[in-house]
Amino acid sequence: MNETQINEKADFLIKKSKKAGADSVDVLYVENTNIDIGSRLKKIEKLERSESNDMGLRFMKDKRQVMVSSNDLNKKSLEELVFKASKMVKAVPKDPYCSIATKKDIIKNIPDIKIFENKEPSIKSLKKKVIEAEKAGLNVKGVTNSEGAEIGWNKSKIHLFNSNGLNVSYQSSSHSIYAVLIAGKGTSMEREYEFATSVFEKDLTKASLVGEKAGEFAVRKLNPKKIKTSKIPVIFSPRVANSFLKHLSNSINGNSITRGTSFLKKKLNKKIFSSDINIVDDPLRKKGLQSKPFDGEGLETKKTQIVKNGVLKTWFLDLATASQLKLKSTAHASRGISSPPTPSPTNLYFEPGDSAPKNLIGNIKKGIYLTELMGSSVNLINGDYSRGGSGFWIDKGEITYPINEITIADNLNDMFKKITLANDLEFKQGLNSPTMLIEDMIVAG
Repeated sequence: MNETQINEKADFLIKKSKKAGADSVDVLYVENTNIDIGSRLKKIEKLERSESNDMGLRFMKDKRQVMVSSNDLNKKSLEELVFKASKMVKAVPKDPYCSIATKKDIIKNIPDIKIFENKEPSIKSLKKKVIEAEKAGLNVKGVTNSEGAEIGWNKSKIHLFNSNGLNVSYQSSSHSIYAVLIAGKGTSMEREYEFATSVFEKDLTKASLVGEKAGEFAVRKLNPKKIKTSKIPVIFSPRVANSFLKHLSNSINGNSITRGTSFLKKKLNKKIFSSDINIVDDPLRKKGLQSKPFDGEGLETKKTQIVKNGVLKTWFLDLATASQLKLKSTAHASRGISSPPTPSPTNLYFEPGDSAPKNLIGNIKKGIYLTELMGSSVNLINGDYSRGGSGFWIDKGEITYPINEITIADNLNDMFKKITLANDLEFKQGLNSPTMLIEDMIVAG
């Protein structure tokens, strides 16, 4: 739909809702175009293209709210949407904290953060790249099979309105590619993956390099050994180190804080990491994969220091959780077509440290270089941490043979304070970390 049509339909929903008794209304329009192509053993097995446009209505009355949505956007369907919402809202419990952004708080100017490329790649070029990725992986010596490779492209348009005059939009796009290769034979097979993502096509890692790395990673894991249970240092590779940002963001989410279900609920403005650790959330990062100019409630987003010199400086808040905590929203609201806003991070990352990864590894006499984590036995109420994993044994500062079937355990309160970061930060996804060292972890073989 063009801008005029979107505006007309949103205006119709808002006016009809107010006439039906709503105190406040917001409307979210999302338009998506996706292409996904998959190959296995150098043959195209999947080719999908989808297009969708949906409109969601949040209807509030007497401190009650309901969300309804539809992909049928003709006038009659929109009228039915309002009718359903006006009936449903009487049956839901009161939420004293639900609200929409006020006129003075809504974003005024949309910055250019370079998150949209208005160029659809050809099916031919995508097929060529996905086969190139898998072929490069299969050509690695020791690789015996493939689980396949996949390439994708997405274009989205987000348009947000509310009954206080909000009317803003932005567009975003992304490219992605991944490959999964298998090395070895019989009962001695290992699988590994590699991926790449970018906003602009020219910034996407070369397809053959993605496949080649996946193949090399799989071969490196062949013939793993078991180790004895011990208390040793663990090096987390960047692709698993970023999991700590997920644990942190879930623990400082406004919903977890208001419910009292976080081990960090009393740690605001207190030191939870060593003084060397700084964590930033930057929704305005140019070409950022999770960048956005405004949040799910129409508030202007901004770069935020989450942890400064080890001290926790803020929660992730939307309007409702901020109201409950008697604080101000941090503009971290995220929402879907048929769900209410909830706080979530954007481009969240550890600022890099000073040491090269080889120096962190070089100082370890005996330890683990972890490349994969499995399971999710992490208790965010008390911080207890226990996860399965695999990787490589470090002996006298050198990465040696592969190891598997290990369990690492500790408590996040203690782990956070023992973190040392390397200087190899790369922005590959929404949560990004450099190589990480955590001293003295219990590793069970």
